[in-house]
Amino acid sequence: MRSLIAALAFFSLAFSAHAETMQERTAACFACHGEKGQSETENTPSLGGQQAPYALIQLFMFREKLRTFEPMNDMAKGFTDDDLQKFSDLISKLPKPKPPDDTPDSARMQRGQALVQQHRCNNCHNADFSGKENVPRIANQREDYLNKTLVEYKDNSRHGYDATMADVMQVVTKEQIADLAYYIARVR
Repeated sequence: MRSLIAALAFFSLAFSAHAETMQERTAACFACHGEKGQSETENTPSLGGQQAPYALIQLFMFREKLRTFEPMNDMAKGFTDDDLQKFSDLISKLPKPKPPDDTPDSARMQRGQALVQQHRCNNCHNADFSGKENVPRIANQREDYLNKTLVEYKDNSRHGYDATMADVMQVVTKEQIADLAYYIARVR
């Protein structure tokens, strides 16, 4: 299934490099990241409401292969600086993701909230986790993606443009990562 999604995304990406309108070019983005940036694909982030400066940095990192994920590297490789700016501006205007409809487990929410305060996640990402400038919006991001990303920061397989997240995550346990991801995905 994952191979099929990657193949479809690659085909869409190849088409998008030659497309003329922004709507045509963003079709490949929405194929993976969901309609209007609301991801329904496992381990794929929602883009909606992301900060434009953060999106710009990430697209630049993909283009320059400073962050490696082949579908994104392939998509971004032909982007001009102007393209990067247009895409990041468009991403910032997409609707913010919504929390899951399920009734949250109150014990997990309390543990997650305590961890957020302990590790000061709300300092950089804002009290409502909306992000700011080059700090991503994490509120209501997909739980599986949050979990994956936090694990990658902890094991140092994901590199940011600075070491802040790797430093923060070193003292967080795997169980705590699961509670953090659960809480941030459902925070209202």
